[in-house]
Amino acid sequence: MIVIDAASPVPPFEQLRAQLARQIQGRTLAVGTRLPTIRHLAADLGLAVNTVGRAYRELEEAGLIETRGRAGSFVSSTGEEGRERARRAAAEYAAVIAGVGIDTNEAIRIVEAALTSGMPAVDLA
Repeated sequence: MIVIDAASPVPPFEQLRAQLARQIQGRTLAVGTRLPTIRHLAADLGLAVNTVGRAYRELEEAGLIETRGRAGSFVSSTGEEGRERARRAAAEYAAVIAGVGIDTNEAIRIVEAALTSGMPAVDLA
């Protein structure tokens, strides 16, 4: 369910984009789910077609949905692939940490620092 708050300072396209992204990432919308057409969703929400189109474009650029021409827009599997890559990287990181003898708390601090710094990961091996 999507709710657009007309009184919100957040633009309607961003409200829509954020809500759909949360539903996709939270798996409320499963991979392969067909989304409503832009025109249909715009009519249902009382939004301009361009507003919904912009939200869909941004979701597609983020890899959360894919458009298949006349077939419509669907929840992409890219998010699942990304999670699997992250799980594999975490397992590799855990093996490196164990191999060099760093304790769990320090390993977590290293990850938190890497996530907040925006810097690429450093090879510890």
